[in-house]
Amino acid sequence: MRADRLVAALLFLQTRQRATAAELAAELDVSERTARRDLEALASAGVPVYSQAGKGGGWSLVGGARTDLTGLTAPEIHELFLLTGPDATASPSPRTRTALRKLVRALPPPLREGAEAAARAGTADGTDWTGADTEEPRLAALQRAVVDGRELRIGYARPGREPRERTVHPLGIATKTGVRYLVAGTENGLRTFRVGRVTSVTETGAPAVRPEGFDLPTAWRALAARMEDRMVATTVRGRAAPGTESVLEGLLGARIRYGERAPDGWTHVEIDGPSPEVVAARLAGLGARVELLDPPEARTALARIGAELTTLYA
Repeated sequence: MRADRLVAALLFLQTRQRATAAELAAELDVSERTARRDLEALASAGVPVYSQAGKGGGWSLVGGARTDLTGLTAPEIHELFLLTGPDATASPSPRTRTALRKLVRALPPPLREGAEAAARAGTADGTDWTGADTEEPRLAALQRAVVDGRELRIGYARPGREPRERTVHPLGIATKTGVRYLVAGTENGLRTFRVGRVTSVTETGAPAVRPEGFDLPTAWRALAARMEDRMVATTVRGRAAPGTESVLEGLLGARIRYGERAPDGWTHVEIDGPSPEVVAARLAGLGARVELLDPPEARTALARIGAELTTLYA
């Protein structure tokens, strides 16, 4: 659209003392004739631009005039570029590159310098070293459905189960500790779907139903609280051998609590989890370095795992 080009042309001039029509044409990916018409249109609209003919000539803003089209404060700008970082400026998405380039050029020099510094202050790497990151092929389709408000049929595979198809109304994408979740309406109310477990995405052709007054952060907090409740439905008590603390914390994070250390060096522990069986399975790899004491279901589950391993490998 020409309005977009005129804004882009103005922002381009703000970053240069003088620019030729050819330089502007290369920047906007248009013909030199179109670029010259856009510059003339800015002048006709009252923007203080003027041209200087001859060698070393070009187009300039009179007196270095500027316009800030963003309305952003310095702290807001810093926060935005800290979030996007250099990965966004180097994104393969042309829209992302164009949007950030326009934003940087719309800023006065002091704010622009702060934005560029913030963009260089961090980086993000989405590579999963476990080799299990399979969400990206579906992520773009899910995001597009959220933005366009389109109902979907998705294939979804829970751990250890075959994929099942279900109809969902995409409402947003939430990220928790680097893992993305689709928040969607279903026939059973709001649900979350881990993006990496989505196996297929197909538009039904119908619009998505968005609840009146829906707010993604509020909905996510409620859904996350329910998930947390399920994750800590039981507490298993036991004791751990000396030197196992770092391994336990890596496995269980904040779900383990330490008690008193016994004279033999072993430490009493309490572990929260969704069930005694799940906690036992998480700890099975530690062998005799952890002893579960109660509930009895945890000890039974661990004994069963040990018997299965003995039968298989003895």
